[in-house]
Amino acid sequence: MTGIIETLLIFIVLSNLLLLGSSRIGVYIKVVALQGIMLAGMLFLAHSERHLHLLFLILVTMILKGWVFPRLLFQAVRQAGVRREVEPFVGFNLSLLIGIAGWGFSLWIGGRLPLPETLGTDLTVPTAMFTIFVGMFLIIARRNAITQVLGYLVMENGIYVFGAAVAGAQPFLVEMGMLLDIFVAVFVMVITLFQINREIGEIGMDTSRLATLKD
Repeated sequence: MTGIIETLLIFIVLSNLLLLGSSRIGVYIKVVALQGIMLAGMLFLAHSERHLHLLFLILVTMILKGWVFPRLLFQAVRQAGVRREVEPFVGFNLSLLIGIAGWGFSLWIGGRLPLPETLGTDLTVPTAMFTIFVGMFLIIARRNAITQVLGYLVMENGIYVFGAAVAGAQPFLVEMGMLLDIFVAVFVMVITLFQINREIGEIGMDTSRLATLKD
């Protein structure tokens, strides 16, 4: 099982690099959805004793991260008519270089932090830290509001990697409460995107221009 978990973690790292190097918003959404499915699979493999509440958590994770969120975001993309991230604050090539450096730093830090016993692989903590870093980077370094929402989801995926290691020992209400918070946050963000697009059109997806709005 450990080998499969390590493979999933490696794919999550590679998907993060793809997010940093791609300009297509559709690719962003598909990659984030794939990450959610891989996280659910990792959570399933990490626990030999699969209680009913854990299986329910895995199912909810797959539905929300793999279907509900991507569906909402694809609808927002169609409404806004935006297909690419144009003129980001940090270019895509430089973003990749920063990402590679961030992965190296995550490996260095991860080797000095306690390893969750449940997953039993040295890649757990570095992958979690790197995913959180990539999510924060997308929020800061990209202009498009949809991309920034996706950055929030990627950052949460990194937190989920940490949580997957100890989910079997956490209260069920805490686990479901975290997913409910994510769902509400994304739902509100998508509604905000619809309102921005309806009021000021495609130009509103460029968050750098929102500072110029006046009454």
